[in-house]
Amino acid sequence: MPQSNSPDDEQASEAGAPADAPLQPEYERIAGDLVRRIQSGEFPPGTRLPSLTALEEAYGTSQTTVRHAIAVLRNNGMVETGNRRAGIQVTKQRKTRRLLWDRYSRPAAEQSTPFTVDGSTPWVDYQLSKRFEIVPADQELAEAFGVEVGERLLARHFVFHDADGPEQMSTSYLLWSLVEGTPVADLANEPWPGGTRAQMASLGVRVAEVLEWAVSRMPTGHEKKVLDLGPGVPVLSITRHMVSSDGRVVEVARPIVRRGPTTVVEYRVRLDD
Repeated sequence: MPQSNSPDDEQASEAGAPADAPLQPEYERIAGDLVRRIQSGEFPPGTRLPSLTALEEAYGTSQTTVRHAIAVLRNNGMVETGNRRAGIQVTKQRKTRRLLWDRYSRPAAEQSTPFTVDGSTPWVDYQLSKRFEIVPADQELAEAFGVEVGERLLARHFVFHDADGPEQMSTSYLLWSLVEGTPVADLANEPWPGGTRAQMASLGVRVAEVLEWAVSRMPTGHEKKVLDLGPGVPVLSITRHMVSSDGRVVEVARPIVRRGPTTVVEYRVRLDD
């Protein structure tokens, strides 16, 4: 025997959606509308969104729902809300950058590194802040390199900039016994076309494998300052080991820190037939 539709079924039918289709949360709908209005230029970078009270009235919802919607925009790096006097301020929208799955395997080019290989940063716009120091290996680094705690390492601190400003920061460690007295240990030679893999090749070391693992987290105070991150913007934190053809770890990058909302991680999984 056919069953009559409930009021909820009738509303879903009127909206053109199946009766059993999940409803989009109100805060997501509001966030999506605000994103559209920002991207259309209705609210340009540097301007303020309407107040929470005004948004509450405009969308006919509660202030709690509006706050959740604003949190979505803040976590995506589209607005800043740290300063009460400044209100909800629209931030400058940065280009999306891709971490290409094959960025380490591509041949070294005269004007390219794994940071620029995705094509979003022309070489003319690429700038590298850099600082080198010799440090003792801590327990974690000593285990990774297979050396004693206290072994001397070359720590290379980098901040990568594109035309929009700082985009990535990292600290890369190399065995001092491997690079001492070589061009790799010379700060003036950075950026080195082809990156660390090409540097290892110049020393007669073939990098056969690159291991990376990543977590999403909130930035430290230092990272927030260096990358010029607004309140509530997460980062992607990556650890990298470069392994030579004879199985030795020859480089540890810990951590590589990138802006979370504008980083797309690309990977490819090859399956056997």
